[in-house]
Amino acid sequence: MRLHFLLALATVAGLTACAQAAQPTPKTDQEKALYSLGVATGRDLQGFSLTEQELEMVKAGFADGARDQAKLKTEEMQAVTPKLQELYKTRMEATAKKEKDAGTAFLAKAAAEKDATKTASGLVFKNVKVGTGATPTPSDVVKVHYTGKFVSGKVFDSSVERKEPATFPLNGVIPCWTEGVQLMKVGGKAQLVCPPELAYGEEGHPPQMPGGATLVFDVELLEIVKPEAAAATDAAPAPAEKK
Repeated sequence: MRLHFLLALATVAGLTACAQAAQPTPKTDQEKALYSLGVATGRDLQGFSLTEQELEMVKAGFADGARDQAKLKTEEMQAVTPKLQELYKTRMEATAKKEKDAGTAFLAKAAAEKDATKTASGLVFKNVKVGTGATPTPSDVVKVHYTGKFVSGKVFDSSVERKEPATFPLNGVIPCWTEGVQLMKVGGKAQLVCPPELAYGEEGHPPQMPGGATLVFDVELLEIVKPEAAAATDAAPAPAEKK
C-alpha cells in the first residue's frame, strides 16, 4: 500500500467530512456528485475502522495539506508508512475475527431452523418456496432475483431493489451459489447461508466485503436460460462472481 495512495484517501475523506459540516445534505447535482465521490472514496478507508479521534487526525492532515502547512516533512511521513500498513493489517484481522465469530453463531442458529439443511460443504440451505420447474446444472446459465445480506441484516446487494434480475453461469460464481442454486427448481425461493470458505474467504473483498464474512442470500430462481438466449443476452452483473 503506497503512502501517496493512502494520503489521497485520507485527504478526500477529510474533505468529505469538512464539506458535510458546512452542507450536511447535498441538494444540487454538483453537490450530489461531490458527495458521491466522497462516499465512494471514504468506503476505501473502512478497513481502518477509524475511531472518532483518529478521524479527527485525518481531518487535521487534510486541512494542513490544503493550506500547504503540513506539520510533518515528507521524509517523516514516508518513515511512518510501515506503521500505517501495520495498522491496516491489524484492523483488518480484527474485523475478520469478529465477522467469523458472528458468522459461526449465525450458521449454527440457521442450521437449527425448521426445514434447513446443512450440507457437507458447510452451506446452510432452506427452501422458502419449492419450485415446480427444472433444476439447473453447474454449466447452466440462470436468471435470478436475490438479496445479499451480512449476518447483521445489512443489505449489501440486491437485484430486487434494482428491479433487474441477474443472469449468470452457475460455474462463474462463488461455491455457495454454485451448490445452492442447484438445490432449487425454477419458480422456487430459498435462503443460502454461506460460510466464508464458500464465499470470499479470509481476505474478503474490501472495502465492501470484509474478510471472514458469512453471507446470507435470499434467492428466487426465475429461469434456466437457453444456450442460444444466454449467448445473445447482455447479462446483469453476477451477484457473487468468483475472485
